[in-house]
Amino acid sequence: MAKHQFQTEVTQLLDLMIHSLYSNKEIFLRELISNSSDALDKLNYLTISDDKYKNLKYQPKIDITIDKEAKTLTLSDSGIGMNEEDLVENLGTIAKSGTKSFVENLSGDKKKDSSLIGQFGVGFYSAFMVASKIEVTSKKAGEEKAYMWMSEAGGEYEIVEAKKEGHGTSVKLYLKDEESEFLEYHRIESIITKYSNHIPFGIFMDKEETVPAAKEGDEPTKEIKNIQVNKASALWRMNKSEIKKDEYKDFYKQISHDSADPILWSHTKAEGKIEYNTLFYIPSTAPMDLFRMDYKPGVKLYVKRVFITDDEKELLPVYLRFVKGIIDAEDLPLNVSREILQQNIILETIKKTSVKKILSELKKLQTKDREKYLEFYKVFGKVLKEGLYGDFENKDALLELVMFKSSKREGLITLKEYKEAMSEDQKSIYYITGEEEAILRNSPLIEQFKAKSIEVLLLDDDVDSVIMPMVQEYDKTPIKPVNNSDIDEEIKDDKEEDKESEDKYQEILVKMREILKDDAKDVKISSRLSDSPSVLIYDKNDPDFQMQQMLKQMGQDNLPKVKPILEINPKHEIFVKLVAKADEVLLHDIAFLLMDQARLQEGMKIDDITGFAKRLNKIIAKAL
Repeated sequence: MAKHQFQTEVTQLLDLMIHSLYSNKEIFLRELISNSSDALDKLNYLTISDDKYKNLKYQPKIDITIDKEAKTLTLSDSGIGMNEEDLVENLGTIAKSGTKSFVENLSGDKKKDSSLIGQFGVGFYSAFMVASKIEVTSKKAGEEKAYMWMSEAGGEYEIVEAKKEGHGTSVKLYLKDEESEFLEYHRIESIITKYSNHIPFGIFMDKEETVPAAKEGDEPTKEIKNIQVNKASALWRMNKSEIKKDEYKDFYKQISHDSADPILWSHTKAEGKIEYNTLFYIPSTAPMDLFRMDYKPGVKLYVKRVFITDDEKELLPVYLRFVKGIIDAEDLPLNVSREILQQNIILETIKKTSVKKILSELKKLQTKDREKYLEFYKVFGKVLKEGLYGDFENKDALLELVMFKSSKREGLITLKEYKEAMSEDQKSIYYITGEEEAILRNSPLIEQFKAKSIEVLLLDDDVDSVIMPMVQEYDKTPIKPVNNSDIDEEIKDDKEEDKESEDKYQEILVKMREILKDDAKDVKISSRLSDSPSVLIYDKNDPDFQMQQMLKQMGQDNLPKVKPILEINPKHEIFVKLVAKADEVLLHDIAFLLMDQARLQEGMKIDDITGFAKRLNKIIAKAL
């Protein structure tokens, strides 16, 4: 008998399962059935793709047995099964990134933590909500030995060799005294009908039925019949008219392990040159691994109802990684390899059509139910924006879906709504990027835009500075950042006045360029300032500060130094007085202070804090 310690994360998870007042305990059965269905799917695939399993004879099914005397509920399948190593990996440790993320998010507050369960999918461990002890007996297909995994949900579990006739897995739950409801046939049947009616394998149970008397005067007899409880019909292959809304929702919960309803779903049956069925869901909550490189894809691939893979990231673009669902193709080879999948013309066609369908469904939602779309966008908007970086084929559709904060309006707006509000003489759509909305709203960069009542989009997602330069235009209207030098001509009021300012401050500009030559690419008169004395902008060919930060986060640490341009406000009293005083020592200190002040307003760090403090103190002392 081998004893093992649970991984720390598993112990935390078990403690949460057992002690949290989780109101929907019945989902433990959904999770166990889902695991059995996956095991049958995997074995089905091996029997068509691996010569080792091609002659394996078995009936793919799931059996549920109730023993009221022993107070046990047993769920058995004829799937792929597990050996000792698999039992340790699958039941003793947490390997999935989503589960790790879940545990990392635990706060210690059981009420708050239990609400996280639905976001991550409770899996096998949910059975401990109703069971004081669990025994898992399993034999891997093609192997001789069977093993039993046992635990009472403490800090450890045991694995021993066992006897089992055929391959597959049997999970026996020793139910807690207060969970006797799960020993009733009708209770189990109702849970299966609710959550697992449409898994593609039969679920069987023994049911006691009354047999009428053969002849008059005889007593009716009781007979035990082994009957199939679920429909075992692949929901995605049924006609939409035959499926109820609740069936769609329950099937989603079955395949996604999510306890919340989806925001929407899209069910397609394509006939003709290429035949396939798809059923896609948009969740209402984000999976824990949404922003991890090792995220688990949400779409399963079937060929003629035979499961092929649930681990293929090529089935949908990365920016749609939150989508859950099924692709079932008719014309792919059953033993298709991953390499063939990535190059298959049929699958590529299905993928392209599916992406367009998903985006069109989101557009319908945005048009018909703005509030619901905003719920979706707050959860997945940042991910959807990623598509603008690489999916040029669907760029126009994505530009209709993305939304932004605005300098003039509350909430989020679309590019279409921005353009409809533009004045006739406005030439471009303008935006500003940064990390905090409050800083962007008060940035010197948009002072002149505010003064002229020109709307500016406030982009505070970290991906915006990388993605927006790729966009360039919407509906034939240029999209430009407010901190680029090439918009000066668009917002100038009086070119004659600007020329006068240039002449008036020429001497100061020349001196400041020399003083700041190591820090600034240029010093020039600003057209965009109305209140602040200075601001940093960037040459149109240079990455701005936000873009530089993003590139560093992506591992590009050896970037050449990019010098910003310092723009000064000729109407500000600082420069009016500087012209009058002609004090070169004072100008030297002020030049550096204005540069550092502009850096701070941009969200940058000051390189020479000591020098900044000394100059500031000197100016304060002079003012006193």
